[in-house]
Order: sequence, then C-alpha cells, then structure tokens
Amino acid sequence: MPSPYRALFAAPGSKGFSAAGFLGRIPVSMMGIGVVTMISQVTGRYGLAGALSAVIALSAAAAGPQVSRLVDQYGQRRVLRPATLVSLTAAAVLLCAAHYGWPDWMLFVACAGIGCVPSVGAMIRARWAALYRGTPQLHTAYSFESVMDEVCFVFGPIISIGLSTAWFPEAGPLLAACFLAVGVFWLTAQRATEPEPHPRERRGGGTAMRSRGLQVLVATFVATGAIFGAVDVVTVAFADEEGHKAAASIVLAVYAAGSCVAGMIFGLLHFAGAPERRWLLGVCAMAVSMIPLLLVGNLPFLAVALFVAGLSIAPTMITTMSLIEEHVPRAQLTEGMTWVSTGLAAGVALGSSAAGWVIDAAGARAGYGVPAVAGAVAVAVGFLGFRRLKRPAPGRGGSVEQHSERKERHVA
Repeated sequence: MPSPYRALFAAPGSKGFSAAGFLGRIPVSMMGIGVVTMISQVTGRYGLAGALSAVIALSAAAAGPQVSRLVDQYGQRRVLRPATLVSLTAAAVLLCAAHYGWPDWMLFVACAGIGCVPSVGAMIRARWAALYRGTPQLHTAYSFESVMDEVCFVFGPIISIGLSTAWFPEAGPLLAACFLAVGVFWLTAQRATEPEPHPRERRGGGTAMRSRGLQVLVATFVATGAIFGAVDVVTVAFADEEGHKAAASIVLAVYAAGSCVAGMIFGLLHFAGAPERRWLLGVCAMAVSMIPLLLVGNLPFLAVALFVAGLSIAPTMITTMSLIEEHVPRAQLTEGMTWVSTGLAAGVALGSSAAGWVIDAAGARAGYGVPAVAGAVAVAVGFLGFRRLKRPAPGRGGSVEQHSERKERHVA
C-alpha cells in the first residue's frame, strides 16, 4: 500500500473500525443483486426481481437519512444496533418467503424491512472526519473509503451470484445478512473512535437537506444511482441470454475494478482547483461511458466497456464527499453523507425496476438504454445546479483542499 494510505492507520483504532466497516457494507453490493439472482432463479420473473430490488433501495432511501440523523444526535452504538436487528429480521422473512413460495406481497414487505439497514459507509467516513478534519489526510481517507466501496462491489456480486447459482438460490442474501450482523456489531463495539453525538442540534437547524448545495448533489445522484441499478440488472440478464449467467458476477466485478483503480490513484493526488468543476466533469464522464454499452455484442466486449465506465465513479464520489463538507454543518455530517447514499439508493430503485420491465418487454440489449438515459439526466441536473455548488454556505466545515488553499491566501 502506498505510504499516504499506510499513514492513515497510524491513528489508534483506525484499523479496527475500517475492517468492521468493510464487513458491514459489503452487503450493500450483495443484497440487491442477490435478490435479483434468487428471485429470477426461483420464479424466472425478472420484472418481479427488479421490483423487489427497487423496494429495498427505496426503503433504504427513506429510512437511511433518518437513521443517520439519529446517529448524529445519539451516537452510532445506540442507533445502529436496533436498526440492524430490524433489517436482519426482515431478511430472514424474505428468505423464508422465497424458499417456501409465500405470496408476492410477503416478499415486498420483507424487502421494505431490509431497507432499514444503516449506511455503514457514512459511519466510517464520519469516524475518519473526526480523526483528520482540517488536514490533507482526510482527502486520502475519503479516497481509501471509495476504494473499499469498490472492493466490496468487486467481491460482493461474485460471492452473491456465485453462491446463489452454484449452491442454493437463497445463499447470497443469507451470507449478506451474516456480514451485516458481524460488521455492525463489531463496529459499534469500538467506542474510542466513535464521533461525539450532538443532541442539542435536534432543536436547531432541522434536516441537512435544507442545504441548497446538498440538494443538487442528491438530485444528481438519483440519476447516477439509476445507472448503477440498471447496469446490475441488465448485465445479469444479458449474461443469461448469452448462456453464462454466472459470468455476470465477473463482469460486474470488472466494472467495480475500474472504479477501484481510479480511486486508488486519485487518492494520491492533491488538487488546488475548485472541487465542483471536477465533480461535474466526473458526472459527464459517467454519462458518456454508458454510450458504448448500447453497442455491446458479447460478454468480453461488455467487460471492457464497463471497466472503462468504472474509471469515473470513485473520483466523482470522492469529490462529492469534499463538497458535502462545504455545504453541510459538522453536526449533520453523517446525515449529509447518507442523503447522497439515499439519492443513489432511490436511483438504483428506479434504474433496476425500469431495467427489469424493459428486459421483460424487449430483451437485455434494449435494457442498456436505461443507464444511457439516466446518465443524460444526471448531466442535465448537474449543469442546472452548478451555481449552487459554487456558493458554499457559511459556517460549514469546508473541504480539506479548499480550506487549506484559502488559509494560505489569507496568510499571504
């Protein structure tokens, strides 16, 4: 590991919460695609599979910010454990409903409960912010977390799809639930690095979504999430049409690997310019990278196209975290980060559901039109809201790079 990344773990407790966070968030990449694989195997209905995955994402979009807001007020341990138990109970109901052929409405109810899962990635980033706020190491820490996100998306689909196709249909979601339980309870047992709660803020400024800049980021990432959700579902269906359904996990892993490589390199760089410009460039790159998928003809070509498409993901996400620090109060940082994840989750719901219906109606190749349209929407929203991102609200934390640059200008 390059020395800037090694230096992050000099802080006591950082290795422990990072490892727990990895286990706790890998279910994010396993559960949705695991449900799609499980339901498509059990029923053969991709429309139902996509709809159930969408319900999980929508439920997470609704519950996630509320859980994180409570975390900001009362602390991670007091909130995460009860929320996780709700999600685990719902996952158990889903597995039983799928295995024993219970009515469809039971599947939807269970998926809604699964969405109560906390945003573990936001919890880990909040711990890094508490350790390194105001220093260049925070940029490196956010980059490392984006790389870990992509590592989860490399191995998560491989494990989930592989187990569900090679062992039994419910195996992928079952293991995802086990990872969630171990990760969250291990993380919340580490009290020394837990950020201090801000109980008085409950009476104050309300939700973090009052920030105009955060509204732009969330709206754009709804469209971005639609890209991710559609690509997952369509890729599974395309591999199935090609007669190699299990290969979908490898192709999706290549997609995440492109983002992982880009994020690792991006974390070693330091930029002096405005982060909102890099963010908009990243959104545009994600949209353009969806166009080659419309021309896909076989799995090797699809893997190459998705690797290239993945190169823009992690840098855009890293820059987004810097922008959140500019536009959200410190006492609401976890909530602000979760709102972006919520936007992604809502987009994943829309994208996976739309892709499922398009696949059922016109086939997998036509399904790649969904992420292409979503990318165009993301670019449009990004350009329309760009001015809001250029005006950080007063009293916010500020990104590390701009904070340092402004301080140097003041001293000069």
